Amino acid sequence: MKTKQFTRQDFETAAAYIVAHTAHRPTIGLVLGSGFGEFADAIADADIIPYADIPHFPRSTVEGHKGRLVIGRMEGQTIMVMQGRVHFYEGFTMEEVTFPVRVMRAFGVDTLILTNAAGGLNPDFRAGDIMLIEDQINLLGLVGNNPLMGPNDPELGPRFPDMSTLYDRGLRELALSVAHEAGIALRRGVYVGLSGPAFETPAEVRMLRILGADATGMSTTNEALVARHGGMRVLGFSGITNEAIDQIDSPRVTSHEEVLETGKILVPRMITLLRGLLRRIHHP
Repeated sequence: MKTKQFTRQDFETAAAYIVAHTAHRPTIGLVLGSGFGEFADAIADADIIPYADIPHFPRSTVEGHKGRLVIGRMEGQTIMVMQGRVHFYEGFTMEEVTFPVRVMRAFGVDTLILTNAAGGLNPDFRAGDIMLIEDQINLLGLVGNNPLMGPNDPELGPRFPDMSTLYDRGLRELALSVAHEAGIALRRGVYVGLSGPAFETPAEVRMLRILGADATGMSTTNEALVARHGGMRVLGFSGITNEAIDQIDSPRVTSHEEVLETGKILVPRMITLLRGLLRRIHHP
């Protein structure tokens, strides 16, 4: 059941606060998943705004998510970076989870790059791989936890948005080119978004494979949905931090600590990839 409905004025109020606290005017936004916050530390001329200071902005509560906006310059681009996100399992509504994306759009961001830590469902994937998200299965949205439910403001986007081109083809092709030049073996696949916070049972892992998913996590899908609804170009990457357990009584155990530790291995490659993209990305 919906417990919060934001208005366009709420998004614009938050965006106005950010405008008042930075001279930068970025058009590229990035959301950093678990373990990838280090990327934001290298931003030049950075203005840092804690989420807690921004009107209506949800506050991160999970380890590995600093909960602040970092706005500045990198590789010739002006960017707005979310150093951490909030999740549905923290008790937020989907409107709150996706509120930052709406604010980015109200600020003027037209290109959104999403990153996450994910479990590898594809048997060929290994911890430490990076997967380019080519498509998604939004299980949360399909069963009713969809941020677009309720009254639709046509100024924000259409009532029935098309999702057949959710992840921008041009950006995906650019990502593959950048990865190839950098010597990064970029996997490709479908990301499935679940609620969490529990990791999947072996039976659920096998079910998700049957559905066609290659990686799974507890974020991203609804952020991508809202971004596309607002007319933004969307690109996404999953850092494979663990291999999903598909058999009962396995001696292996999945933990958040494992996710963060593998994230440390992934960070240099993810940073190289994101920097390469920023050097070559062009605006529509």
